[in-house]
Amino acid sequence: MSLISRLLRPAADPREALPPLWHDVVIVSRERDWYAHCGVADTVDGRFDMIVLVLSLVLLRMEKNPALTPQTALLTELFVADMDRQLRETGVGDLMVGKRMGKIMSALGGRMGALREAMIESDAKLAEILARNVALVDEDKKPFHLAVRARALHADLAAQSEDALLAGKVRP
Repeated sequence: MSLISRLLRPAADPREALPPLWHDVVIVSRERDWYAHCGVADTVDGRFDMIVLVLSLVLLRMEKNPALTPQTALLTELFVADMDRQLRETGVGDLMVGKRMGKIMSALGGRMGALREAMIESDAKLAEILARNVALVDEDKKPFHLAVRARALHADLAAQSEDALLAGKVRP
């Protein structure tokens, strides 16, 4: 291959390997149990909150391995691209998309920070944090169920190999 053809050939998108993981994040966030037994509101806000919760747990898992750390930015880019597309499809105008994306990224960062600390705390403390950050139908009883289920997902992610995780297997 000539030098010119190598220079003109577009480089492979480093995100190409991550769509299976992103799609599994969305699939896990839509599991019926989150809404039926854990009390997450089956609304646009509740579904967004679940995507952010599951994505946060996946990103926290990836942060623990230096080989996966660079992939966290690429997975976040897939999240941003999908949220941007969703906003535009729901009729949010170009002028407002940037402002909304800023709020979305702030929500993701804030929840990751809260979860990073909460995962070393008790289920009761985790439930308290989730009650503040997830749209719930029953805020009296359900946050504890949500905390237990989120902690189980966190354990599942910890048990996953790096290769399996990158292949899109959030659960073993």
